[in-house]
Amino acid sequence: MSTTRTTGGVRPPRTRTRRLSAVGVTLLTAVALLPAGAGAATRDARPSDGGLHATIRYTQYGIPHIVADDHADLGFGTGWAQAADQVCTLADGYVTVRGERSRHFGPGAAPGSALSSASTNLSSDLFFRGVRESGTVEKLLKLPAPAGASRDAKDLMRGFAAGYNAWLKQNRVTDPACAKASWVKPITTLDVARHGFAVQVLGGQGRAVDGITGARPPAAGAPDPAAPDPRRAADAARELLDPQGADMGSNAVAFSGRTTADGKGLLLGNPHYPWQGGRRFWQSQQTIPGEFNVSGGSLLGTSQVNIGFNADVAWSHTVATGVPFNVHQLTLDPADPTVYLVDGERHTMMKRTVTVAVKGGAPVTRTQWWTRYGPVVTGLGAQLPLPWTSTTAYALNDPNAVNLRGADTGLGFAEARSTAGILKSLRETQGLPWVNTVAADRRGHSLLSQSQVLPRITDDLARRCGTALGKVTYPAAGVAVLDGSRGDCALGSDKDAVQPGVFGPAKAPTLKDAPYAVNSNDSAWLTNADRPITGYERIFGTIGTQRSMRTRGGIEDVAALAEKGDLTVRDLQRQQFANRVPAADLAAGDAAKACAALPGGTATGSDGSRVDVGEACRVLGRWDHRMDTGSRGALLFDRFWRKLTAAVPGDRLWKAPFSAADPVRTPHTLNTSAPGFATALADTVRELDTAGIALDAPLGEHQYVVRGKHRIPVHGGTESLGVWNKIEAVWEAGRGYTEVAHGSSHVQAVGWDDGRCPKARTLLTYSQSSNPDSPHHSDQTRLYAKERWVTSRFCEKDILGDPALKVVKVRERR
Repeated sequence: MSTTRTTGGVRPPRTRTRRLSAVGVTLLTAVALLPAGAGAATRDARPSDGGLHATIRYTQYGIPHIVADDHADLGFGTGWAQAADQVCTLADGYVTVRGERSRHFGPGAAPGSALSSASTNLSSDLFFRGVRESGTVEKLLKLPAPAGASRDAKDLMRGFAAGYNAWLKQNRVTDPACAKASWVKPITTLDVARHGFAVQVLGGQGRAVDGITGARPPAAGAPDPAAPDPRRAADAARELLDPQGADMGSNAVAFSGRTTADGKGLLLGNPHYPWQGGRRFWQSQQTIPGEFNVSGGSLLGTSQVNIGFNADVAWSHTVATGVPFNVHQLTLDPADPTVYLVDGERHTMMKRTVTVAVKGGAPVTRTQWWTRYGPVVTGLGAQLPLPWTSTTAYALNDPNAVNLRGADTGLGFAEARSTAGILKSLRETQGLPWVNTVAADRRGHSLLSQSQVLPRITDDLARRCGTALGKVTYPAAGVAVLDGSRGDCALGSDKDAVQPGVFGPAKAPTLKDAPYAVNSNDSAWLTNADRPITGYERIFGTIGTQRSMRTRGGIEDVAALAEKGDLTVRDLQRQQFANRVPAADLAAGDAAKACAALPGGTATGSDGSRVDVGEACRVLGRWDHRMDTGSRGALLFDRFWRKLTAAVPGDRLWKAPFSAADPVRTPHTLNTSAPGFATALADTVRELDTAGIALDAPLGEHQYVVRGKHRIPVHGGTESLGVWNKIEAVWEAGRGYTEVAHGSSHVQAVGWDDGRCPKARTLLTYSQSSNPDSPHHSDQTRLYAKERWVTSRFCEKDILGDPALKVVKVRERR
């Protein structure tokens, strides 16, 4: 096994010949592929012209097993197979990173949130066109490893672009979302790298696109806008980074061998990602014989497995609480608002003038302003304005804007043989921008590490250099606002960091070999309730603060499993679909009793009308406290709980307050006398009645997705309910839930026995293909509805034994 990450120089000589015949099977040429539109196949897996090539073996549910000679060929097979399933979604992403959305779709339309928080196509284009014209990604690709991407990672990108292009050249697009569209066209390696850059900066510059592209120096003589109110800014920063309002999250738990039936580790990964668009996962197995063999999920447009497993170790990620950016408050020259002072010395801002082509109109030209710290920004989302005045401006520092190492981290995981190998990859590549890593291995080890690329903001630096604004935003939300006029407020470096100004991996909160290690998007503090992690800087997350309902419920569940012991993969599967509602266990009984005690069985709605809630009281009392598709009362409690928690502040919702000494069980005891309780009941009954939904309707009748002509019921529940199997559905007044926006996505339950093949069960909740004409547009979604799993086919005997096996050999045609 090779574990060498090659750098930008000459590849070390191979000590073995890796031939496709090493997989031990005569590879059949097949024209009929599982993905719609992927019908072209070649007759020769090893072309004489030296073009890139790969063999793709499709098993049930359209899962490709890609076998290749090297990283470029592997990227080729991956790009081909992703295009076959997701060409329209991929093409849309490439239009985004080229800065061409306004040209094709108009400037005012919303671009979607897959690659940034831009509110309009024009804002998105101004940002990404600026990245393109400044050569940002080209400069990063020239950095030698480990600060830059390795040769293997670059080969993957090059191959991915070639595979995507080959699929386009050899196939007809059938997906109605982009069939015959002019914006579906060949891509370059730089397009793939720019897409990777966009993913890396999602939590930093990508969060502030409108504030970067909209920044304008104040006009001469114009009155200055008011400075940000510190208290409101603290609330806004907290809201901006609140995982409960995010469209990405996750649960993951690793169990050590001390808790399992066979002494080997177990891993359950349950990432919560969007069900539509460019942040979907896509399943595959990637194999370079003699080098690595990995299976799992990749974010669309990425050429490596992001979440997955190999023969010896499994890993998942959860969105971390670390804040991957900070702000520098600039002191401006009174005579020129585009000049800022550092230790009294004048520095002129750099101008980045960008022109964007616009459909049906004249091109639009705007100027962005950049400083030694990063771009000038006039706000972080709509919540947190940072006005540019005649005396003050704000610059955003995003260390992931010089980080293209994420693919190398994934490649290191693929080659790892233990949790120690996972840590080695994290330490050597330092490529993860905004996630934790949870892992388990066949030797019985467990791991959680918050090794992410964060600005090196220590609590001491924030105290010494925080501005008046930063002194409230940092404790409240981890957003440091430093005095940019002082040279002694520079971020500094750690010796083990591969780039300046970031924390080295030794500072990352890490827990090894605990009976369980779990994360549900809270900080690392309660990774294991019996072994709390402390001593890290505030920018990583909080210590000793109230946990989310999902974190509390998850810890209760996994701690009970660990104590029970003798765990198997089946226990992980049961945990994933237990659909227990922790909020209901704490509140539903009290709510039903208080409801029944209301005078006359009625409550006053927010419109002042009296509503009969008697039947609602009885339904709540009979409900099983689960979010199964057949649960009666689940929908009623869901809608009630959303209204109640929106109306009643957290510190008034419960009678027993939070205690850091008992963080899993507090707060508790619903405060049914709080103003808003009875109103939430009345409004819920009225809302369901207006939508024509019975109070005791089974959840699956009104929480579903439509695929073709069929409704597919969806189980699971919203963030505030604390359900492990998180589902966030879109509610339309008068209709009810109409579609799932985000939630459980690429789920995997992985363990091992004494054989070489991992024991893995997987499920891609929204299925492989976004093409409605594909047979794999909804097949796994139907499995999800029935709480069924896909048995992973990792080893050769399992792949060859698949009754649906189809084999295709793909290559470039030159």
